[in-house]
Amino acid sequence: MKRTETISTIHAQYVCTFRPEAGGGYTVRCAAFPELITNGRTLEAARTAAGEALELCLEVYRDEGRPIPESDTDPQTIIKEVVPVKLTPA
Repeated sequence: MKRTETISTIHAQYVCTFRPEAGGGYTVRCAAFPELITNGRTLEAARTAAGEALELCLEVYRDEGRPIPESDTDPQTIIKEVVPVKLTPA
């Protein structure tokens, strides 16, 4: 059987947020894929899990015919920080 579909590879990058958890490890989220939530015991394990989860999301989006979110072309310009705030009683 001869394949007639076009096979192409996507090279993309997405900014993920790695949140340290009180009990240890990290929870990972990605704004481009709101359904993506994964974790890892170490930062390195969380990074690996994030890459695997992103690849799975891309496969699902492709298979379901959903538009693939745009790649974050320059993640160096994004700065994320925790900003503490306080609200005084009214």
